[in-house]
Amino acid sequence: MKTRTWFIIGGAIVLLAIGLGLWSHFADGVPVEVATVTSGRIEQYVDERATTRLPITHRITMPITGRLDDDPIAELTEGTPVEQGQVVARIVPRDTQLDVDLAQAAVDRLEASLKENSDVSVERTAKQQAERFVDSMDAVVKAAESRLRAGQAKLDYAERNLGRIRRLAGTNAATQDQLDRAVLQQTEAAVDYRQDQLVLAAMQAIQAATRLMPTMVQQYIDRKLERTADVLEKQKAEAQVRLEQQQQDQQRGTMTSPVDGVVLRREVTGERFLQAGTLLLEIGRLERLQVEADVLSVDVVDIKPGDQVEIYGPAIGLPRAKGTVARIYPAGFTKISSLGVEQQRVKVIIDFDEQDRRRLLDERHLEVGYRVRVRIITASADDTLLVPRSALFRGDNGQWQVYTVRAGVARLQTVELGLMNDQAAQVLDGLEPGDRVIRAPQNTLGDGVRVQTRAMSDPSSPIVPRSAWTT
Repeated sequence: MKTRTWFIIGGAIVLLAIGLGLWSHFADGVPVEVATVTSGRIEQYVDERATTRLPITHRITMPITGRLDDDPIAELTEGTPVEQGQVVARIVPRDTQLDVDLAQAAVDRLEASLKENSDVSVERTAKQQAERFVDSMDAVVKAAESRLRAGQAKLDYAERNLGRIRRLAGTNAATQDQLDRAVLQQTEAAVDYRQDQLVLAAMQAIQAATRLMPTMVQQYIDRKLERTADVLEKQKAEAQVRLEQQQQDQQRGTMTSPVDGVVLRREVTGERFLQAGTLLLEIGRLERLQVEADVLSVDVVDIKPGDQVEIYGPAIGLPRAKGTVARIYPAGFTKISSLGVEQQRVKVIIDFDEQDRRRLLDERHLEVGYRVRVRIITASADDTLLVPRSALFRGDNGQWQVYTVRAGVARLQTVELGLMNDQAAQVLDGLEPGDRVIRAPQNTLGDGVRVQTRAMSDPSSPIVPRSAWTT
C-alpha cells in the first residue's frame, strides 16, 4: 500500500514539473528565426556540374602504315606548346623515299617503252624490203610466163614436126631414126611445158603471198603506233597516279601542327611500326577553352543561347568567372546519376568571357577536362519583393504559403510567387515590404501560435546552396 502511494506521489511531481516547463516555454512564445521582406534583385538559374573542354581537338594520326621516326615526337610531351606548321611527327623518310623511287622507276620504264614503240624505222625498212621483194616476184612471175610461152611454142613445134615426120615415114620419105627423134623431141617439149606450168603456178602463189608482206608490215606499224601506244599510255597514266600517291604519302609522312596550340596528349613515342590511323598526338588551342554542362531536359527548356552564366568552383577560385550560353545540343541523351537514377539530359556549351578566360589560363592554369560548376541565369527581375526560399511551403491546397509574424503571433499567409531560386523567391501578391516571415517553420507551428523572433540575414544575399558545395 505504501509503495503504490509513493508511485502516485512521484508521478504527480513529474507531471507538475512538465507542466511548469511547458508553461514557462510558451509564456514567451515559440522561438523562431524571421526575415524581413525587402525589395531587391532576383535571378532564376539552373545550377549544374560541368567540365572544361575545347570545341575542336586536332588529332595527329598515322596517314599510312609505316615506321614512325622517334624524332621529333619524342620531344613533345603533354603541355608542350607547338606552332602552326611545326613538324610534330614523321614517318622514317628513307621508307617513303624508296616507295617514291619505285613508282618513279615504273613511270620511267613506261616512258622508255613509249619512246621505243614510237620508233618504227626498222619496220618501215622491212616494209620497203617487202615491197622490193614484191617487185622481184613480179619479175620472176613475168619470166615464168615468158618461159611458159616459149615452152608452149616449143611443144607446138615438136608436135607439128612429129606429125610431118610420121607422114613422111608413111611414104618411106623419112627414116625410123628421124621418127624416133621427133617423138623424143615432142615428149621432151611436153615435159618441159608441164614443168613451166608448175613453175609459173608456184611463182604466182609466192607472188600472192609476197604481195601481203607490205600490208602486214604496215598493219604492224599501225597497231604499234595506235593500239600498243594506247595500252602503254594507260599503263603510264596508272603508274603516274601511283607515283603521285606515293609522293602525297611522302608529304603526309611529315606531320605538322595545324594550329598554334599545346600538346594535350601523346600516345606513342620511339621508332615503331604502326598501322594507318593510329593516334599519335592531340593538339588544342587553350585560348578557345569552353565549358560543357549536362543539363536536365526539364531545365534546359528555360535556357537559350546568349544567357548569362556564372562559372565557379575550386578550379575557378575567386572571383567567379562569367560566360554566356553558346550552343544547346538539339538531342538529349540518357545518363545514370550517382544514385543510380536514369535521367534525360542535354549538353549545353558555354563560352568564357574573354578577360576571365585569359585570367584563368594565366593565373589558375585552367586546362581541358577540369571540373567546375555553372549557374545559368534563365530570368531575372530588379526592384522586386523577395522572400527567403526557406520560409515557403506548400499548403493543403497546393498553394505557396508562409508564416508572417504580427504582434508576436504567427499568421498563415498564402502568397503568389514569380521567379524562384535556391535562396529567395519573387513575391507577386500576399506580402508587403517590411513584413516579417518565419524561416524554416516547424511542423508543430500553427496559425495564431505565439512566437519569440530572432532576425536573420538579408534574404536576397547570394547564399550558395548546399548542393553546390561538392565539386
